[in-house]
Amino acid sequence: MEGPAEALRAVCGELDQNLQRASRLLGVRVGRRGTEIRIQGDDGSVDHAAALVRQLHTLVLQGFPLQPSDVEQACRLVSRDPEVDLVQLFSDTILVPGRHRTVFPRTPGQRGYLRAIRNHDLVLCVGPAGTGKTYLAMAMAVSALRRGEVARIVLARPAVEAGEKLGFLPGDLAEKVNPYLRPLHDALQDLVPLDKAARLVQKGVVEVAPLAFMRGRTLNDAFVILDEGQNATSEQMKMFLTRIGNGTRAVVTGDITQVDLPRGQTSGLVEAIRILEHIEGLAVVRLTDADVVRHPLVAAIVKAYDRSASTPEDPPRVEAKEDRAP
Repeated sequence: MEGPAEALRAVCGELDQNLQRASRLLGVRVGRRGTEIRIQGDDGSVDHAAALVRQLHTLVLQGFPLQPSDVEQACRLVSRDPEVDLVQLFSDTILVPGRHRTVFPRTPGQRGYLRAIRNHDLVLCVGPAGTGKTYLAMAMAVSALRRGEVARIVLARPAVEAGEKLGFLPGDLAEKVNPYLRPLHDALQDLVPLDKAARLVQKGVVEVAPLAFMRGRTLNDAFVILDEGQNATSEQMKMFLTRIGNGTRAVVTGDITQVDLPRGQTSGLVEAIRILEHIEGLAVVRLTDADVVRHPLVAAIVKAYDRSASTPEDPPRVEAKEDRAP
């Protein structure tokens, strides 16, 4: 925990860059003079900036490792909802061993997602790219393994071709399927040191496999994540959900706006939400573009595609020409 002077420096950032970020994103002028932070602008914007600075200061005093990206995200949250409780939101941390970083929800939607995982044996989460669906589930899985709540982690993904043919990839079946599982490996290695992640996979404590390999198995005392669930067929989804055994927690993630199944084939995730949403012990979480925490452009791209999908295309313009005799 830092003292008041160190906390103030952490809030302001190196060369007061955090204050500059707040000025740019909140439309105010924020500057520091000694131990005072001065804010100028219209009343509403000044109130937002003041609330931001106070809450960031409280977080730092509590030992939160404030990063520039956290300040930018906090500014966006305050802009959307001036009453947002940043202290409560950012303090909901996930303990992940071996990494000098803090994994925490960056939006109220993400916080609801983590609460759902903590309180339910099965969670179905849908949302656009960049909302942290898989990453947060992976962090919760690693944390549960560390605390001894589960004996292993099982990560699965449908091997569905997204515009490219699987058969043209070189190598045997395992080598062909590996590119589809690469995002799960990347998320794991971002949370666990590379050498330790390799050992966990080698020992079978962490298993990364195509969805089809789940058939006929019963998964006990495991944390199971099915990524890209929108590309599971109805039969595959039912098969996966019925693999859950005693002491197992499962999370299914997916973006139902990006289904790569053949035209006319129902997404197993869409169907599962429709059929199972009201079952006790199961939670459905819907993240939106407001929960995108990647580059700000990602949120803008998601919004643009959503607008395009909801706006019918203009009919092609046809010019009528009179036939004239030569």
